[in-house]
Amino acid sequence: MESLLDAQDTVDGRALRRWVDIGVEALEQRRAEINSLNVFPVPDGDTGNNLLITLQAAAARIGGPVDGALTASDVAEGLARGAFAGARGNSGVILAQALRGVADGVAGLTTVGARDLASALANAASLVTGALSAPAKGTIVSVLEAAAEGAAQAALEVDATVCDVVVASADAAADALQRTTTQLDVLAAAGVVDAGGLGLLVLLDCLVEVTTGRRPDRRMVLAGSSRPVVEPEIVEDHHDRDHQEYEVMYLVEHSDTARIDALRSDLDALGDSVAIVAGEPGCWSVHVHCCDPGAAVETGLQAGALSRIDITCFALESVRRGCADVPASPRGAAGDVVDTQPRAVLAVVGGDGAAALFEAEGATVLRAEEMSAPDEVLAAIRALPSRDVLVLPNGVLSAQDVVAVGARARREDRDVMFLPSSSVVQGLASLAVHDPMRATVDDAFAMSEAAACVRWGSLRYATERALTWVGTCEPGDSLGLAGHDVVVIEHDLVTAGASLLDRILAAGGELVTMLVGADAPVGLVEQLAEHLDRVHPEIDVVVYQGGQRSDLLQLGVE
Repeated sequence: MESLLDAQDTVDGRALRRWVDIGVEALEQRRAEINSLNVFPVPDGDTGNNLLITLQAAAARIGGPVDGALTASDVAEGLARGAFAGARGNSGVILAQALRGVADGVAGLTTVGARDLASALANAASLVTGALSAPAKGTIVSVLEAAAEGAAQAALEVDATVCDVVVASADAAADALQRTTTQLDVLAAAGVVDAGGLGLLVLLDCLVEVTTGRRPDRRMVLAGSSRPVVEPEIVEDHHDRDHQEYEVMYLVEHSDTARIDALRSDLDALGDSVAIVAGEPGCWSVHVHCCDPGAAVETGLQAGALSRIDITCFALESVRRGCADVPASPRGAAGDVVDTQPRAVLAVVGGDGAAALFEAEGATVLRAEEMSAPDEVLAAIRALPSRDVLVLPNGVLSAQDVVAVGARARREDRDVMFLPSSSVVQGLASLAVHDPMRATVDDAFAMSEAAACVRWGSLRYATERALTWVGTCEPGDSLGLAGHDVVVIEHDLVTAGASLLDRILAAGGELVTMLVGADAPVGLVEQLAEHLDRVHPEIDVVVYQGGQRSDLLQLGVE
C-alpha cells in the first residue's frame, strides 16, 4: 500500500479517513480476539464489539470517501462527534473521548505535522484521564498515556517526521500493553493483556500503515498466554466490580459543569467504572457499572435531560453469549430444522444508490421504487434464512400492509418486527445503530429510537391540482414536505428546498443528510448546501446519491 502522506510529511483529511476505514476493517477482523481478552472491569466479553461499533459510528458521521477539500480538522471533528453519539460501553466511551482530544488538538489545521500529532495525542490522554473517576493502571488508559509519551519523545528530535512520531507512539503502546498483565490482578490471573489496550494498539498500528505503507506484525508479541509468567508490579484490589450487575449509559443534555461534577460524585457512590465525557456544549455522555440502574438514571435526571438510556445486565449478557457459543444441533428433538442464522434486517428501498447504502451495512434489500406489494415483502421475509427478522419499510409499505404482513409472517414461526422507519433517511439512521450481538427486543428498541430521532422531509413536483395544509398547489409546483405533510409550495425548487430546510431546522439539529433522487436537477444540492452554509453554518451536511424515483431529494435532520 502506498503512503498517503504529502510531500511536507503531514497527515490530511484523506489520510485520516483512510485510517478510519482500515481501522474498522482491522477491528472487525480482531473483534473476537479482543472480546476473548475482556476480563476487566467486568468479564463481559464485549470490548471488541464496543470499540468496533463506536468507530463505525465515527466513520458514519463523515460519510463516504472524503473530498480533498476537507481538512484534517474537519475530519477529526466529524470523527469525534460521531464517536460521542455512538459510543458503546466503557471502552467505546474512552475511544470517543480520545478522538475528541485529537480533534481539539488539531482544530483549525488543514494538515497535521509531527509535533501537531504528538500534541494531539497528549491532549487525548489528558482528556481521557480527566473523564474517568478512577483511572486504573494496566488498562487502555495506560496504553494511551504511553502512546502519547512515545510520540512526545519522538517529536523532540529536530528532524522528526510524522512517520517517526506515529511509529514511536505505536511501539510505546505495544510495550505498555505487554506490561498490563503485570499491573492488574485479574489480567495476571488470566494471563492476558488488557482487551481495550489491544484494541487501541490495533488502531495505532493502522495509523502506522497509513503513514508508512506497512502495518507492524505484532502477532508474536501479543500472544499473551504464551508469555513467561512474571511477578506483578502492582496488584490492585478490584473486588467491588464483582458485585456490579448492570452497565448504565445515557446522554445528559441542557446541563452544566457544576451539575455534572455533582453527578460524578453521586455515581461514584453508587458504583464504579464511572466515565463522563463532554460532547456538544451542555451535553455529556455518562457510563457507570452499578447494582441499582434505576438509581443511576434518577441521579442523572437531577443533572439535566436524559436521552439514549441503555441498561445492560451482565448476567443476562453472559447467559446469552454462553448460549451463542454452544454449537446448535441442526435439528430439534422433534426433528424440525432449528434456525442457526443470525438476525436479519430487511430494508425495502428504491434507488440504486440507496440500495447500495443499506447493503453496505449488512441489510438484505427488497427493491421497490414506489409502494411495495405486501406479497413481495412476505416473500422476501420467507426467503431469509433467519428466524428473527427486523424490517425497515422506509415509507414504501402502508400501515395496514405492515400489520397484515407481520401477522402472516409470525404465523409461520418467525419473529418479525417492523420498525417505524417512514423514510429512507430514517431507515439509514436506524441501521447505523443495529447490533446483532444485542437481544432482539433491545436491538429493535435502539433502532426504533434512532429512527424517531430523525426529522425528515422531501422535495417533489406536484403532479396534479390539490388542496394542502398551506394552500392549493398546481401541476408543476415545487412542494416541500415535512414527513407526509406539504408545508411549502413554491414555483422555484431551490426556494422550496431552502424554505423546507429552514422549517425543519427551526427545532434544532446538528447534521443534515441529503439523499439525491434520480431526477433531481443538476446543481440543486450545491445551491441548498450554500444556503445552509450561509444561514445555518453550524450544521454538518452529508450527501448520498440515492437514485430514488419517489422524491427529487429526501432530507433527514439529526
